[in-house]
Amino acid sequence: MKERTNKDPWLSIILPTLNEASVLASTLRSLQPARNNEAEIIIVDGGSTDGTLEIACAQADIVLRSSRGRAVQMNHGARHAKGTCLLFLHADTRLPVGTPRLLKQEMDKSNAWGRFDIRLSSNHRLFRVIEFLINQRSRMTGIATGDQCIFVRPELFWQVGGYSEIPIMEDIALSKSLGKSAPPVCLGPKATTSSRRWEQNGIVRTIFLMWSLRLFYSLGINPETLSRWYRQFVPCRR
Repeated sequence: MKERTNKDPWLSIILPTLNEASVLASTLRSLQPARNNEAEIIIVDGGSTDGTLEIACAQADIVLRSSRGRAVQMNHGARHAKGTCLLFLHADTRLPVGTPRLLKQEMDKSNAWGRFDIRLSSNHRLFRVIEFLINQRSRMTGIATGDQCIFVRPELFWQVGGYSEIPIMEDIALSKSLGKSAPPVCLGPKATTSSRRWEQNGIVRTIFLMWSLRLFYSLGINPETLSRWYRQFVPCRR
């Protein structure tokens, strides 16, 4: 564990990227108010070719390159983090206003990890139902997904071995490992995540795919196999 100094940020926000130029600039702009002694922004790129790195270099504190794969990238970012709280953020997701303050309040209560409720970006009424079900399911199961912006104390993160470096379901695997130590804190303020996956691939089709993958993962199907199935349905950015 790195020794902290008075100038170290309290919060490390880690974003894995792969060809996210279309959304990354606006996400990073929304994070700029937190870039003082409260938070650092760490971008870990998996080989972008669309200008993502140029955008990242202009608005992030640390820009790293690694092998492709969200789990690999997020672990790499965590190794370079200085904060006493790690927050893993997708490039197309916006954190609630005042996130550093909210997290500090929770961490001061000794909560070791947690996640936010989410809101899907589309205004379609059906998405209000979907996000409600996602948030309620997470509360009941103690399982968080990447869209829900998992946050965790570094010591607990590394105690469980960080993210399992598997091609899919890494967030579920991490939640299960962390949940053995403590249940997650479920924060009500909502992170807004893009509904582009649902809109591009169809709402019913996407729901069926994600629940099927979860079911097969719980039955012990190899994540490599699940990843191949996923790529057949969704343009893969992992």
